[in-house]
Amino acid sequence: MCCDEKPGIQAIATTAPDLPPKPGVHATFARDHEYKRHGTLSLLAGIDLLTGKVHALVKDRHRSREFVELLRLIDAAYPPNTAIKLILDNHSAHISRETRAWLATRPSGRFELTFTPKHGSWLNLIEGFFSKFARSVLRHIRVASKHELKERIMAGIDDVNRHPVVHTWSYKLADVA
Repeated sequence: MCCDEKPGIQAIATTAPDLPPKPGVHATFARDHEYKRHGTLSLLAGIDLLTGKVHALVKDRHRSREFVELLRLIDAAYPPNTAIKLILDNHSAHISRETRAWLATRPSGRFELTFTPKHGSWLNLIEGFFSKFARSVLRHIRVASKHELKERIMAGIDDVNRHPVVHTWSYKLADVA
């Protein structure tokens, strides 16, 4: 399972209604440049590489306690004797005292953590998922509140999980030479 956080998702509201398309003026809906900011949210997610299912939480922040909450969600989603291998970057929440303390409460071998190299978080496949999700679900999104943004993000995750895509690496080390 590849896990990470996507922080800083802005809850932006319009200040005026969108204008419908007008022939010869603008072909699509026109939006006023003014907006109202309601704050930001963080998407914490893990994608199961075997099934394509995404486990996700939307929180105001992305500290250790939120990461532990994601780990609890993942832990509850799998049978107790299943080993869960996580691919993570070196974010402080992934290696914090609070995270290590919670992992110590789990049975031995339940969680196995593998960290991407520094400056190599792009190797984590969840980053590609976040990129696609931002382009397809979050792009140009306007909401009335942070609560509405959270609901729309989770609806997008539910939609992804209705038709999961199994991600596989196609890169071979021999192709480098």
